[in-house]
Amino acid sequence: MSDQSPSAGPVSAALFERAERLIPGGVNSPVRAFRAVGGTPLFIARARGSRVEDEDGRSYLDYIGSWGPMILGHGHPAVVDAIRSQIAQGASFGAPCRLEVEMAEELVARVPSLERVRMVNSGTEATMAAVRLARGATGRSKIVKFEGCYHGHGDAFLIKAGSGAATFGVPDSPGVTKGTAHDTLTAAFNDLAGVALRFAEHPRDIAAVIVEPVVGNMGVVSPRPGFLEGLRDLCTRDGTVLILDEVMTGFRVARGGAQERFGVRADLTTLGKIIGGGLPVGAYGGRSDLMAQVAPEGPVYQAGTLSGNPLAMAAGLATLRQIEATDGFYETLERLGSRLEAGVAAHLARSGYPCRLARVGSMWTLFFTGDEVRDWNGASRCDTSRFARFFHEMLRRGVSLAPSQFEANFLSIAHTEADIDETCAAAGDALAVAWA
Repeated sequence: MSDQSPSAGPVSAALFERAERLIPGGVNSPVRAFRAVGGTPLFIARARGSRVEDEDGRSYLDYIGSWGPMILGHGHPAVVDAIRSQIAQGASFGAPCRLEVEMAEELVARVPSLERVRMVNSGTEATMAAVRLARGATGRSKIVKFEGCYHGHGDAFLIKAGSGAATFGVPDSPGVTKGTAHDTLTAAFNDLAGVALRFAEHPRDIAAVIVEPVVGNMGVVSPRPGFLEGLRDLCTRDGTVLILDEVMTGFRVARGGAQERFGVRADLTTLGKIIGGGLPVGAYGGRSDLMAQVAPEGPVYQAGTLSGNPLAMAAGLATLRQIEATDGFYETLERLGSRLEAGVAAHLARSGYPCRLARVGSMWTLFFTGDEVRDWNGASRCDTSRFARFFHEMLRRGVSLAPSQFEANFLSIAHTEADIDETCAAAGDALAVAWA
């Protein structure tokens, strides 16, 4: 499908050719390679507000937003100033600093279930540490994860469903051992009965249930009413740790994240993206008794030289404080999301194309299926070839979307109503080509 990507200009193409000789697949994270949509990836040179510019000087409305953290838009002055000020004081100390204490205070103040918190360097680190903590605190070995949910590239998470309702997971990547897979049980998202079955099959042996409260890694999929509450009840009854992976949803879908939006309290929460303001960061936290098990206070080991890095803390604090200082911040994002949803829906209603736009706050996905997507089984039935055509037609019209049917797109406060209207107009044209 390489002929579908005229938007990748000669400079991007040349850079990709150089990269392929030195970097596996030419990229440092797989989805960037455009394998799901075909063509050559754009190499981004700079960004400002709601737009990015590639190495060929072409500008695009950006809905990737570095996969979520750029909720203020690119290059927000408050974040830039914070980074500039901190770099003059030092980039990394390998020792405690004031900013990590201030970040912990900000996080605990916003999320009621966070009583104590530990900084790390990525969402993957956060989820790996949270699962280890749950196992250490409970003395149990097994975890439950959901098909289509992504929690980073830790071994325990690279597991696909087995054959049959009651089977263990099996490795989804070479290098993941069968023993690791044996301790990961899988269930379908939004299927509370399936989770209850796992508990019945393995009573008092499940250390944790880990879930994205709003899935962002099979496209945006909302929890059905009662699903998250049901998980909370099952975990409470069995003494299992409920881990809500809010790396994407934290401080994006509400001030207190998905837990505020849906009224569910986690035992442990993982965070990332926005609390680094675009710089590498992660965190995990929760109940005081659980966090007291983390070294050096307790026996569950976890460490990191760059954890609480002052640059990431400065950028994240500036982001969180700017959100707090902006009147009607989340209401504005909701209004922009509603405008986008209505605009795309109008095109779909007129055309009859079998597509659905799924949205939670400022996260959204256009699914190329006429059915509501509630789990991975539904998402997997999407017409990915038509999505690829749509994706490239949007690029032709100056709109950059996530290069996969199974990823989320993100709005920022920097997007304007004019940006949204431009996007909807482009989507109407691109849909017509995709379904021609």
